[in-house]
Amino acid sequence: MAATAVRVKALRGDSGRFRWRTPVVAGGVRGAAQDAAAGRQDYDLLVIGGGSGGLACAKEAAQLGKKVAVVDYVEPSPRGTRWGLGGTCVNVGCIPKKLMHQAALLGGMIRDAPHYGWEVAQQVPHNWRKMAEAVQNYVKSLNWGHRVQLQDRKVKYFNIKASFVNEHMVRGIAKGGKETLLSAEHIVIATGGRPRYPTHIEGALEHGITSDDIFWLKESPGKTLVVGASYVALECAGFLTGLRLDTTVMMRSIPLRGFDQQMSSLVTEYMASQGTQFLRSCTPLRVRKLPDGQLQVTWEDLKSGREDMGTFDTVLWAIGRVPETRGLNLEKVGVNTNPDSQKILVDAREATSVPHIYAIGDAAEGRPELTPTAIMAGRLLAQRLCGQSSDLMDYSNVPTTVFTPLEYGCVGLSEEEAVARHGEEHVEVYHAYYKPLEFTVAERDASQCYIKMVCLREPPQLVLGLHFLGPNAGEVTQGFALGIKCGASYAQVMRTMGIHPTCAEEVAKLRISKRSGLDPTVTGC
Repeated sequence: MAATAVRVKALRGDSGRFRWRTPVVAGGVRGAAQDAAAGRQDYDLLVIGGGSGGLACAKEAAQLGKKVAVVDYVEPSPRGTRWGLGGTCVNVGCIPKKLMHQAALLGGMIRDAPHYGWEVAQQVPHNWRKMAEAVQNYVKSLNWGHRVQLQDRKVKYFNIKASFVNEHMVRGIAKGGKETLLSAEHIVIATGGRPRYPTHIEGALEHGITSDDIFWLKESPGKTLVVGASYVALECAGFLTGLRLDTTVMMRSIPLRGFDQQMSSLVTEYMASQGTQFLRSCTPLRVRKLPDGQLQVTWEDLKSGREDMGTFDTVLWAIGRVPETRGLNLEKVGVNTNPDSQKILVDAREATSVPHIYAIGDAAEGRPELTPTAIMAGRLLAQRLCGQSSDLMDYSNVPTTVFTPLEYGCVGLSEEEAVARHGEEHVEVYHAYYKPLEFTVAERDASQCYIKMVCLREPPQLVLGLHFLGPNAGEVTQGFALGIKCGASYAQVMRTMGIHPTCAEEVAKLRISKRSGLDPTVTGC
């Protein structure tokens, strides 16, 4: 009989936490011997997943006096890319993405510099290898920092691939095949997700890469086809274009699904003006490697039904992500998942269908796939499990930014969502096209620099959503997010003094409504 740990719900206190009794192991002496051979260890809290949410949860619980372990294992991508502790954000997401976005923005500043009197050669070459090495070294420093933080907080770290044995125990397999059994009173699943491959397309797996690989390439990807319309697709295409690489985006349908669609259109318009090429209403059929090493991509134009083809050095798939839940053996313990998305079903307390097993972050159904929400959800969960708080995570009015060449920051409802929820007659949208001062001397096109504030029409006109397209969008949106979180009204925003001259001050000057039909172009201070 397989070794099984039995937790006894004994001596329950007011906090609802359990105290350990000596585990009863099925199988007698043989079962105990198996446990010992596997190096079984017991914990108050076991976190499966070493990304932002899981680490935040583990460190918080440890600081509150619990015995905590984290298990994390990165399955190499089909291309063979692997990385260290820290999850998607640190290794193949937010951090390297923002740094490469910054590298691209610097290229634009170099082009602007002569207008401001700097004698800079216009054909300044970019060295991908040098940039990649600097970015990768910084990421590795973060990997090490997370290891040190866990050690400082006495959190035990296991680099093993975990799956459930029973409701309180997981089996971990190390790279060399060594097995470890870990049991815990509470288990948190924070395994995140990985990029989706279109396995039905010939050559997709063999010849394509994903965001798991692009940030770890030693050499420039060269002429690149980015397939997808997600924020990952547009962000990657944006910085590749900014680094002066020939870049094409192939989109089957609309860009930035789930975001405000007027803003999404402006994002892609600006990208096109900067040199990114778009193949709209197209879907790839196959990818073949030519004798010279280039990739020949054949696609279908969904409007005409005709096939076309082109050659590229790199094909980057950015068609969505799938949660890392399939290998956890969740069905063994009765943790329910959405059969379509494979994400774990959770309630407001982040609890799964098994009361002492929780899920946070990208692996949980209905949660924003954003690092800060996973971190806060993890910390609050740890505080509740330790009896320190009863606060639940509030997933409303979560701000975010898409780091495309012209950044798009937003918080609250899109215009479409506001109309669907409240009715068009009850929604007022204030908007403005503006020109950042930074764009003037360099004579940059500001056609897509745009702000809109979505409000209830009835006074005091509660702000439902804010959408900002322009430089430093994240920095602008972060501040206004507090006001919207606190229930700001349009009248209050209009009484807020702007900081002059900034782009952010334009939010506090939104006087023209869409309903008025007046020209929303800002023409002066």
